[in-house]
Amino acid sequence: MASTADFKNGMTIEFNGQLFTIIQFQHVKPGKGAAFVRTKLKNVKTGKVIENTFNSGVKVTTVRVERRPYQYLYKDDMGYNFMHTETFEQVTIDPELIENADLMKEGQIIEINFHAETETALTAELPPFVELEVTETIQGEKGNTASSTALKPATLETGAEIMVPMFINAGETLKIDTRERSYSERVKK
Repeated sequence: MASTADFKNGMTIEFNGQLFTIIQFQHVKPGKGAAFVRTKLKNVKTGKVIENTFNSGVKVTTVRVERRPYQYLYKDDMGYNFMHTETFEQVTIDPELIENADLMKEGQIIEINFHAETETALTAELPPFVELEVTETIQGEKGNTASSTALKPATLETGAEIMVPMFINAGETLKIDTRERSYSERVKK
């Protein structure tokens, strides 16, 4: 248990029967009335951000969450299979727990958040940027390829589809922003 005085960014708490991470908090002491704490909380499972106000001194249940590095192995009927990089323990993760899972390449290292007491996986996070090869895209029209605002669809080596500038061709390796699901830059080989 912790009180509102113990709040810090990144702390995970149990609130309304669900797990939330504190994104932002502010202690407010108005001239009249009791002090309170204004917070922005992010739902660990859904990613939805809510705002909530706690009275000062209220007790909340804290949850210990551990981030562990895992290597992506393969996908099967059960979900995505990963191996811990140090203990070689294998774990299967449900596809709903991984945002932009189609941007994962076999052998890639990702971070999986575990509820420390129950040892259950909460979420899996890809690195902010990944490098993937373009396997298929339409040819840019002559004269249009210099523009960086004109976009066309491209299929990546993992099967994911994103929009890329007209000058990108099949066989090129790109740096992809996994948070925005967008083209960042070409990678020189």
